[in-house]
Amino acid sequence: MATMESLIGLVNRIQRACTALGDYGGGDSTFSSLWDALPSVAVVGGQSSGKSSVLESIVGRDFLPRGSGIVTRRPLVLQLHKTEGRQEEYAEFGHLPRRRFTDFALVRKEIADETDRITGKSKQISPIPIHLSIYSPHVVNLTLIDLPGLTKIAVEGQSENIVEDIENMVRLYVEKPNSIILAISPANQDIATSDAIKLAKEVDPTGERTFGVLTKLDLMDKGTNALDVLEGRAYRLQHPWVGIVNRSQADINKNTDMMYARRREREYFATSPDYGHLANKMGSEYLAKLLSQHLETVIRQKIPGITSLINKGIDEMEAELDRLGRPIAVDAGAQLYTILELCRAFDKIFKEHLDGGRPGGDRIYGVFDNQLPAALRKLPFDRHLSLQNVRKIVSEADGYQPHLIAPEQGYRRLIEGSLNYFRGPAEASVDAVHFVLKELVRKSIGETEELRRFPTLQSTLAAAAGEALEKFRDESKKTVIRLVDMESSYLTVDFFRKLPQEVEKLGPGGPPPPSDRRASSADRKNPPPPPPSDRGGDRGNAVDPLGDRYADAHFRRIGSNVSSYIGMVSDTIKSTIPKAVVYCQVKEAKQNLLNYFYTQIGKKEGKQLAELLDEDPSLMSKRQDIAKQLQLYKSARDEIDSVSWVR
Repeated sequence: MATMESLIGLVNRIQRACTALGDYGGGDSTFSSLWDALPSVAVVGGQSSGKSSVLESIVGRDFLPRGSGIVTRRPLVLQLHKTEGRQEEYAEFGHLPRRRFTDFALVRKEIADETDRITGKSKQISPIPIHLSIYSPHVVNLTLIDLPGLTKIAVEGQSENIVEDIENMVRLYVEKPNSIILAISPANQDIATSDAIKLAKEVDPTGERTFGVLTKLDLMDKGTNALDVLEGRAYRLQHPWVGIVNRSQADINKNTDMMYARRREREYFATSPDYGHLANKMGSEYLAKLLSQHLETVIRQKIPGITSLINKGIDEMEAELDRLGRPIAVDAGAQLYTILELCRAFDKIFKEHLDGGRPGGDRIYGVFDNQLPAALRKLPFDRHLSLQNVRKIVSEADGYQPHLIAPEQGYRRLIEGSLNYFRGPAEASVDAVHFVLKELVRKSIGETEELRRFPTLQSTLAAAAGEALEKFRDESKKTVIRLVDMESSYLTVDFFRKLPQEVEKLGPGGPPPPSDRRASSADRKNPPPPPPSDRGGDRGNAVDPLGDRYADAHFRRIGSNVSSYIGMVSDTIKSTIPKAVVYCQVKEAKQNLLNYFYTQIGKKEGKQLAELLDEDPSLMSKRQDIAKQLQLYKSARDEIDSVSWVR
């Protein structure tokens, strides 16, 4: 059977561990806060409501800082441990775990100093709690969280938002469904104006989690009492109201013994004509026992839910650690193996992009199917094969001796000039595919989960892949230019042999004999008029039959023949360029992208390998935080498992 001490002590240990790891609720952590799930008693009250006096009465020691304005500026997690026999009372702080305080005046000073350590000497507040454990035979096993007193105005030295900041901090604790609210109100003020009751009603409208405490009953005006409140007529709660008689300021100034103050409180209720019938349910000692019993009951009820939360958190954190990656081994062999595994993971994703398993590879086909044909269509063949340019190139190719039958040199010059235009689209296709491959490398590195934790290796891998792609691009450019040059180096003769033969019509007599084809320069200067059938279209360019090959129709025919041949070559280029690019770039990238990198990495020593596996500091910090939180959850699970529960 789990004892009250073991249950409350269990929660105390888990709370201390939570605070040590920075989990004190209300954060934006990826994982559920264990602190928020733990049952606790949050002490809420306005300034000067007697909140500190109630806590000191429960403890039986004068240990809290006092003063005007906001004295409690950080939550104080007060864990009370009942000891047996006459063991000396002592206190321990969570931030000073090996130091025992037997002088409670030093405890008060340490609370003030530790508060100032976080908030400075200002009057600002902080949500980071202070953990204080008190071991005494005069207390019950109980955990209380003392919160800053609610206030309505900011005093000098405080920010304008202090009122809202305090309320938000208090809400953070009392809104938790596992929180027990100890709402403290002074009896000498109207309960309707109580800040604590107002807030408790908002977060716990049914009153199931709220315990009401009335302080300063002895300071009420003569002839008045607080029975309407204590008996639940003025404001009803699910739990009974408890009245408290605090030490007076004169008692505090005289350092009146707390044990004496407790006896006097018991005597007050026992002899009071107004509250005598309630004496056994009044006073700080009764309040402490009531809270301890209720806290133990709540803990027992909430343990299954806490266990479920812990198990879920452990699963989530282990999955996250797997995603982030486990710590790297320190020996060179293991580091080299890790690097090669990471490279293989990247290479696999890169190939998936190329092969269609992931998007991106289709852009390479787009280069061949769209960009290359569009670039070929835009080549300036119309200008190059214009009538004026054909006449110019053919005439220049003839030189001083005109061609006899077909202007072969003119043809060759026109074709070679046209073929040179194919260099641009060929090289542009290589560059376009190179750009796509670079983008796929960058994308693949980003999609390789295992690489995310190693920014140095990412950049090194990207640089190595980039160098390899540059080499593939250079080789691909040489190949496609070679393909274009091949078309220039040897023309397809059969194409021209299949062209219709020219027939120069000289009239009914047909073509002149070869001996008559020679003509003097005088004949060329004074040619006979053309036959009637040739007049019209060539009017103004009348030449003799031997000069027909220099007429516009003749040059148009030459341009048309060359254009047809270039069209045939264009179809060939359109088919061969993609093959060359895929062979020299895409296939090489799939098979040999990291070959040179593998060769170089094998030569590196341990220190150089460690530099490549130098992780992002923020990632390392995140892993360490999750590992610590995981250890906390596992320890909490073991703590819970070590206790036998009675339902």
